[in-house]
Amino acid sequence: MSGPTAAPQTSGFSRFLTSQGISAKIAWGFLALMLFMVGDGIELSFLSNYLTGQGFGAGSIATLFSVYGFIVAIAAWLAGALAESWGPRRVMIIGGSIWIVLEVVFLVGGVIPGNYTIMIISYAVRAIGYPFFAYGFLVWVTMETPNEVMGKAVGWYWFFNAMGLGVISGYFVSAVVEPFGALGTLWSAIVFVIVATVMVAVLVKSQKSARRPTRKETLDGLVKSVSIMAEKPKVAVGGILRLINTMSYYSFAVFLNVYMVQTIGFSQSEWSSIWGTMLFANVLANLISGYASDLFGRLNVIAWGGGLATAITILGFYYVPQGVGANYLIVIIIGIIYGLALGMYVPLSAVVPLLATEHKAAAVAVLNLGAGASNFVGPVIAGLVPIMGVAPVIWVLAAIYIIGLFLTYLLRAPGIEPEKIETRRIARAARQTELNGATAAEES
Repeated sequence: MSGPTAAPQTSGFSRFLTSQGISAKIAWGFLALMLFMVGDGIELSFLSNYLTGQGFGAGSIATLFSVYGFIVAIAAWLAGALAESWGPRRVMIIGGSIWIVLEVVFLVGGVIPGNYTIMIISYAVRAIGYPFFAYGFLVWVTMETPNEVMGKAVGWYWFFNAMGLGVISGYFVSAVVEPFGALGTLWSAIVFVIVATVMVAVLVKSQKSARRPTRKETLDGLVKSVSIMAEKPKVAVGGILRLINTMSYYSFAVFLNVYMVQTIGFSQSEWSSIWGTMLFANVLANLISGYASDLFGRLNVIAWGGGLATAITILGFYYVPQGVGANYLIVIIIGIIYGLALGMYVPLSAVVPLLATEHKAAAVAVLNLGAGASNFVGPVIAGLVPIMGVAPVIWVLAAIYIIGLFLTYLLRAPGIEPEKIETRRIARAARQTELNGATAAEES
């Protein structure tokens, strides 16, 4: 009796997951993603301080992170490109394995003996692991998810991603860094990544067969991730919008802290609290925007919730404190709205793959490239502050997001919105055409 009743329950739960944008085939992958991001994010809050305490200079530490960021940008593009020919599961397992092995080399050969050469080489190679695992799974999500719930799916993807990287890892470090010590805490990160990689290998079903890809298939995947931008220019526009998405975040990370503390008068703890609350709001927005996009239209959410709202709050970060000073309540509200606005770009991860349905992985590779490039462009713009001042740089950033608002509607194409949204749009267009025809008839 138990056998016949179990299957419908499983089927019903699978249908529920699918309706929420989580394909039952890869449901464990979302948890694996979160665990991996916990492991990858453990070092973010204290590694630079720890290395400073070990005697490494600020220039050496900056170079270490700069090289890491450059490799992440390249590997983010490769993750999407290779997932087309290798399959996302293989890419994720390779990424997790690289991270585990090179983290051991980084700690044993570099950090513990203080060997900077081993540190920078191993840290740079380890940088391949994060985008291969995380963005490889993003490709998998776009492959397994029906168009109607794609917005929800990418919302869940970024929710689990950010929960691991920005929330759980921070709480974990605060709980264990004193009893374990900094080095022990770094070692603990490997446990999370091992568990995540094993989960993908054992629990998540393969998208493609396990056969080894040919050299031609691999090369074709790499070529397609570049040629797709010429074949489908809208995909290239999507990559630009992804660059714009987090550009201000990486720019603010360079100069806004200094401005808010030294010029406006917030204490460091107050501003850190505002910044942390903003990140938490962004975590929630990653999920909210996915559901909102399937209700109100993906392009509308990106353009107005993302482009316009981000531009307004960027200006608010400068002009409101100019008027009210270090008012914690008012500025934290601006921070919350800013965090929510950044999350409204999440539907891009649904739209761009649907612009190239035959080559979704290549399209995601372009998105990944935009995300990686944002790591560089943001700080470059921040570098204009000593030359131009804070106010002009704030206006430059805001203007870029307004431009992005208009660029968003260049992505309009059949099939990129849920069917109900597309039906409403066609109906409105038909009514407008009838109204124009009637007006023309009256005038004649």
